[in-house]
Amino acid sequence: MKFFPELVARTDESRRAFETHPVVMDAVARGLDVERYRRLLLELYHVVWHFNPVCAAAASRLDDRFRDVRYFLVEHMHEEQGHEQWVLNDLDAVGVPAPQALAHAPTPWTLALVGYNYWAAERRHPCSTLGMLYALEVIASVYGGPFASAIKESLLLEGDRGVSFIGSHATMDAQHMAELRGVLNLVDDAAAQEAIVEAVQLNFHHFTGIVGTL
Repeated sequence: MKFFPELVARTDESRRAFETHPVVMDAVARGLDVERYRRLLLELYHVVWHFNPVCAAAASRLDDRFRDVRYFLVEHMHEEQGHEQWVLNDLDAVGVPAPQALAHAPTPWTLALVGYNYWAAERRHPCSTLGMLYALEVIASVYGGPFASAIKESLLLEGDRGVSFIGSHATMDAQHMAELRGVLNLVDDAAAQEAIVEAVQLNFHHFTGIVGTL
């Protein structure tokens, strides 16, 4: 059995815990008011800003047994470069200027998510970063589109103004998921697989916690 379907099956409970959280269900159905959406974007900024540094930490620790994973992470970092600026642009569109956004202190849930991903990349197993990618791209590709549409309708936003990050990643990450599935199926090391499973579960758990604070 290839690893990707095993990963999906072993982490489905964590995904469903996110999907069925009352805030997530309500936000996908009806959007968020502007204050709650601002809070979400302020937390997302920190998640996105640390994405590439976590990937870099992992890539620097992968030996040649995992060269395909290393190359994948390096390529993915290029694709994600500068996306934190998209979040800042969306914050500015909903009334939070960049200086105020940059001064925002993240919640404990966000600190836990980011801190875990650095620790896992550096101490658990560098392949764990693939688990971070999987969880975040499932959230973006499956739920990002409906959420962006609901936000646009509830806040009367035009075009991609205010939803450029969430809206674009809803379509971009569908392709990213196909690429990620391919590299995950190349991982046949048991320790790496266990670290990836744990990372998926923890990232869903912590991101659910972030949403629960809105």
